[in-house]
Amino acid sequence: MNNNRKAIVYVRLKDGVLDPQGVTIHKALTQMGYEDFLSVRSGRFFELEIKGDTADIDRKIDEICSKLLANPVIEKYSVEKVK
Repeated sequence: MNNNRKAIVYVRLKDGVLDPQGVTIHKALTQMGYEDFLSVRSGRFFELEIKGDTADIDRKIDEICSKLLANPVIEKYSVEKVK
């Protein structure tokens, strides 16, 4: 039986940081006739598979997010744990 777990990390730009990709998508939506959308913010996610017996996993996830997956100057992240 596999008792590995998963965590999904969502990385988004902080409020107030210009999002050129989101602006481009918003313009395209408007040009396509979808005028109900006021704005678009882009982001990305990472799915991490974790050994079932990994100790101190919350600290480790936080560490890799702040050191590797997100730029803490302009981005924020959130973690969703999946069984």
